[in-house]
Formats: sequence, C-alpha cells, structure tokens
Amino acid sequence: MILEIKTNDNELKYITERVFFKSIDLLGGLDNLAKYKTLTWLPSLARAAFVIVLKEEYLKTEDEIAKFVGITKTTTRQILRADPNLALYKIKHFDELTKEEKKSLKVHTAGGIAKLAFKLIKSGEDSQTLMEYCRSIAEKIAQNCDAPWTYLVLKSIKGVKYPIKSADEIIDRFKHLEIKGIKATEIVKNIHYPIKNPAELLKEIKDYLLSKGIK
Repeated sequence: MILEIKTNDNELKYITERVFFKSIDLLGGLDNLAKYKTLTWLPSLARAAFVIVLKEEYLKTEDEIAKFVGITKTTTRQILRADPNLALYKIKHFDELTKEEKKSLKVHTAGGIAKLAFKLIKSGEDSQTLMEYCRSIAEKIAQNCDAPWTYLVLKSIKGVKYPIKSADEIIDRFKHLEIKGIKATEIVKNIHYPIKNPAELLKEIKDYLLSKGIK
C-alpha cells in the first residue's frame, strides 16, 4: 500500500513540528541537551515525532509509517511501544545511567517523549518556546494595530506559561493596565479558562469587551 501523505503535507509537518518542539521542552531544552552532550538525539526525536503523529493522528500502519519515515518496522514498533513514564524517569536520572544505557536511550526515550509531547499538545500545552515566539511576533504586529491594548496585553504576558489555568496566574501582570476604560484585573477575573495561547487570551478579552457593549 502506498502512503498517501506526502512530505510537503503542511498539516502533517505543522503537527509534527509542534510535537518535536514540545519534546525538546520535556527534555529540558536545547541547553540541557547540549549540557549532557545529547544533541545527537534530535534526529531520533524528529523521527519519533513523525511516527507518533502518523499513528495517532492519521491512523497509519507500522509498515506505512516505516516506509514514510525511512526506518525499519522494528524501530517503528519500538517507538510506538515506548513508555513515556519510563522515558521521563531515565531523563531525570540520566547521570546515574551507565554508558551503555545512555547509548541505548535514543529510540526508546525519543518514542516515549514524543508520545507524551503529542498528548500534551492535543490538550493545549504547546512548547513554551514556540508560544513565546508567537507572542513576540504578535506583539510586533500589534504595535501597528488599531487596538493598542492588544500590544500592551501581549507585552504584559511575556514569559507566561501555557495553559493559563486561572486569573491568579496573570492578574499581577495587569494591575496597572486599563483596557477601554475597564481595569484589566477585572477583565481577567471574568474571562474563561484555561487559556491555551496568546491569541486565545486576546479573543477572551475582546469577547468580554463586546459583552459590555465596547468595541
């Protein structure tokens, strides 16, 4: 059977890249990988991300996945059967592993981490690095926007971790800010949570303003 998904499939690449970036976050970031001299894991993480997405999102068989990713069926199976909890445990106790154990970590650890990363992004917990980059780009765009409050909001939430589960997590950042004549603290207390990303926060604020008859 020929795999219908092509390498230029934008949706596949988009989801896989989100899993890949979240996987790096779960491993402590690039600086942590460099610290432990494990940057060579990145190709394994990328392959594992494709494997997990193709299986979970596109319901592809092991044969189809192996052919698409360019790995053996055995490696594909190892990735799919990897235990996320065991992978996290080994990462946290990396210093205690033997040299042989460290060498054998790549496939199993990558599969477990990619599995967990996929689950997290599907629940709205994308990579903090990715979210912060999106926020910074949105902030630059908002500087020339007709609604200047959007720029102030994006500037105020720099470094915030997502998802935002309650107003308590961000209310201190808005103490000295007013939006369309309303105290920002009042607004963030009355919007819906959790908030998965900066764009969703802006939408919630805009919806609250509209509910007050403010455009």
